[in-house]
Amino acid sequence: MKTEVMAWFDMDAPVFAFSHCPDVVAAVSHHGGLGTFGTSRIPVEQIERDLKWLASHCADRPIGFDVVFPSNAPHEFERMSADEIASRIPATHFEFVDELLRSNGLVPCTPRERKMLIEAYVDDRLRTHVQSERRLELAFAQKNVKLIVSALGVPPPRQIERAHELGMKVAALVGHPKHVRRQLDAGVDILIATGYEAGGHTGEIAGMVLTPQVVEAAGSVPVLHAGGVARGSQIAAALALGAQAVWTGSLWLGTAESETTPAVKDILFNATSGDTVRTRARSGKPVRHVRTGFVQAWEADHAPKPLPTPVQGVLVEEVIQKAEKAQAAALLSPPAGQAVGMMTAGTTVRSVMYQLLSELAEAVDAMDEVFKPRD
Repeated sequence: MKTEVMAWFDMDAPVFAFSHCPDVVAAVSHHGGLGTFGTSRIPVEQIERDLKWLASHCADRPIGFDVVFPSNAPHEFERMSADEIASRIPATHFEFVDELLRSNGLVPCTPRERKMLIEAYVDDRLRTHVQSERRLELAFAQKNVKLIVSALGVPPPRQIERAHELGMKVAALVGHPKHVRRQLDAGVDILIATGYEAGGHTGEIAGMVLTPQVVEAAGSVPVLHAGGVARGSQIAAALALGAQAVWTGSLWLGTAESETTPAVKDILFNATSGDTVRTRARSGKPVRHVRTGFVQAWEADHAPKPLPTPVQGVLVEEVIQKAEKAQAAALLSPPAGQAVGMMTAGTTVRSVMYQLLSELAEAVDAMDEVFKPRD
């Protein structure tokens, strides 16, 4: 089996993998899929180091590079200082964050520490178009980056044109059929239909319903199916819906190659598919997370409403960093899709790929048997 997108990237398996961990990206690409490096939360200096590592450890295989271009985050933030952005955060929200930390045994930042943290976040991880284009410059300089993916919003047409000039393809995630036309008009080569069950930024339409609508609207443009994929039989279902491959993310968090900490893996392996929820608490946009104490705190009756993007991300960065450093389970809230209900133990990228492809073959054989003419 070789779909069009598989041929573009010389893939042996119809599996695209999103990960913030270079080891996962390289391993997936080496085992027949295409690993895509997620960069939105990683400082630029680290991205540069990781890309150099990928260039040396995955030089003979293509990889992808994922950025975000939020469509409705005011561009005014690109011209604002850290102090100006911090002034958009009400004192009541800072007080809520302080109490959330104290109630979980962590010490809130001093005013000076908070100022330094916000300045660093605004300078490098505010997820503005300017910052995303700065990240793209690093990707454009790498010969083995063959796919640019916009995980949120429409990529600037000039950047799509530049990617094409460098021989790269461009993909974009869409959570609603109405998003398709904007992406096609911008010039993207691949659409990723991201269902409600997916982890991270996702819409409100289930994948079984969304993917065929995106396929129909996309015309000749290839579509990938994203959301809840953890079995080869689901790949078969995605192909039956018209997708040319699947886009996976949560599945790789439990692998040995992943940088996911033991505390976070425990959360993932013990979560059911019903234990994830879309919440604006992390970034100001709906993001699917495992529902831990962090999410529950923002759901409480006395909690303030999450602020818009990108201000909410500025506000909670303190909680995220302190929780990760202390591995405070109640405040660790990993982005993950409903596929976590099918993740129960540690594994390796190689084992996951083997299982997916074996199950895909079994599913196809079973369907052939069902449709075999009967005497």
